[in-house]
Amino acid sequence: MSLVKLDLAFNNLSGSLPSGLCVGGRLQNLVVVGNNLVGPFPSSLLNCTSLVRVRLERNYLEGDITGMGSYPNLVYIDISSNKLFGQLSHIWGECYKLTVLRASNNHITGVIPSSIGKLSMLGILDVSSNKLEGQIPPEIGNVMMLFNLSLSGNLLRGNMPHEIGSMNNLEYLDLSSNNLTGQIPDSIGHCQKIHFLKLSHNHLNGIIPIELGMLVNLQDLLDLSDNSIDGNIPSVLGSLGMLEALNLSHNALNDSIPPSFQSMTSLLSMDVSYNKLEGPLPHTRFFEKAPIKWFRHNKKLCGVVKGLPTCDLPRSSEQGKKSGAILLAIIPIVVSFVFMTAVVTWQCKKKKPRTGTANEVQQTNMFSVWNFDGEDVYNKIVDATKNFSSSHCIGTGGNGSVYRAQLPTGELFAVKKIHMTEDDVQFNQEIQALMHVRHRNIAKLFGYCSATQGRFLVYEYMDRGSLAATLKGKETAIELDWTRRLNIVCDVTHALSYIHHDCFVPIVHRDVTSNNILLDLEFKACISDFGLAKILDVEASNYTSLAGTKGYLAPVLYTIKINSPMLMILQILHTQQG
Repeated sequence: MSLVKLDLAFNNLSGSLPSGLCVGGRLQNLVVVGNNLVGPFPSSLLNCTSLVRVRLERNYLEGDITGMGSYPNLVYIDISSNKLFGQLSHIWGECYKLTVLRASNNHITGVIPSSIGKLSMLGILDVSSNKLEGQIPPEIGNVMMLFNLSLSGNLLRGNMPHEIGSMNNLEYLDLSSNNLTGQIPDSIGHCQKIHFLKLSHNHLNGIIPIELGMLVNLQDLLDLSDNSIDGNIPSVLGSLGMLEALNLSHNALNDSIPPSFQSMTSLLSMDVSYNKLEGPLPHTRFFEKAPIKWFRHNKKLCGVVKGLPTCDLPRSSEQGKKSGAILLAIIPIVVSFVFMTAVVTWQCKKKKPRTGTANEVQQTNMFSVWNFDGEDVYNKIVDATKNFSSSHCIGTGGNGSVYRAQLPTGELFAVKKIHMTEDDVQFNQEIQALMHVRHRNIAKLFGYCSATQGRFLVYEYMDRGSLAATLKGKETAIELDWTRRLNIVCDVTHALSYIHHDCFVPIVHRDVTSNNILLDLEFKACISDFGLAKILDVEASNYTSLAGTKGYLAPVLYTIKINSPMLMILQILHTQQG
């Protein structure tokens, strides 16, 4: 009898793996993550063509992996955090079903094979912290499904390939700590979904491309530090209203910090030290409370930060600068408002609503999935779900069902079809508020359609599904180690803090359960199902009609001893791994 599946994850096992694991040629799933295994990489795995899922990470395995890559059925492989060496063979390009390739924190040498560009299904490529040399192959731009690319901590040289801008699904890009040279390519502005961009500790030069200001979803980090970038800081970076961390330190930037940075209301840190900047800091509370270390070793910065000289300007000059700053902040808002109004008015005149087609479609991102053709959006969703067929249904709740929709472009979305029992006016008012919610831990709402035969909302698709399902599954629960569980709790609390305190109008979710917490491939958690949420009118003495899961309503609306987030946290901590 041949071995088909072996799962020994997180058991503190020692010793070595038997060399004949795949002697029978039927082994499909091999999971030994998180043990203390040593010794050579099993030789029988090098040509085990039956493999589908392999997880060997976080052990002490040794051996040459140059012969790996002949896996026609392989979907997922993680061999990171071992002591493996050798090179990445060109035959990896023949693993056409591969979606995840992780080989970080090893001793891999050689170059990144150009054949990687053939992996049309690849979503994650992480070969960071190795000894890879050569250039980043331009063929990598052919991997259209790639959303996570991490090549940091290697010896890569040459220019960043212009073809990176072709990867429309890219969300996470880390090329830090290499020997890259040349300018940052303008094409990176096409990566509209990117939320993490780290290019630090290289030898990049030239100016900061203004196209970076187009990356409106940049939220976690923009790090260009420790390079040789010169010129001024583009004022268009002030449009990155979701950005939380900006690091431009240790470059040769000159001129002043743009007044448009007053619009960056989400900033938590901004390091511009070790440059040639001068002039006043923007007049915001963020800059007033910023530590001096973020501004040290510049030419002549001034402001209210302790340790910086005060800006000794004539009153008229100071007022002029304030007026200029106000104009710079207001002009983009006015232009955007006029443009959006013109587009919506033109669409309303162009096409009257038809029976059975969408009469309302809105979105907050011009570079998002669709244009403003409401009927076209409706038809695409209906086609993608086969008219909301049960075969595409991935979940059902109290106020609607969720369907998996894949457009002809290959992009995946979660479409929630709402039951026709709610009040139209109330529904529309709440949707208008939710369309402005933007947080990395809240499932992104791209738009909605309201038609005579139904209403639906279009959300980003989360690959791992709900936290509840992940906790219930034996294999998936094993992957939720304590670090990931703690990160999930932090993600949820950040999202709740945002909707309670930082939204333009406070929102009470009222149904925070593990069923409404979704996970992506990286185990990032997002709150979903705002169909039961209510907008909090701070001037009113009561809320709108009650709804939600009994036992999970917020305490102000339902008398319970423990509120819903606490119940969810207890469930995460109580559910055993596997």
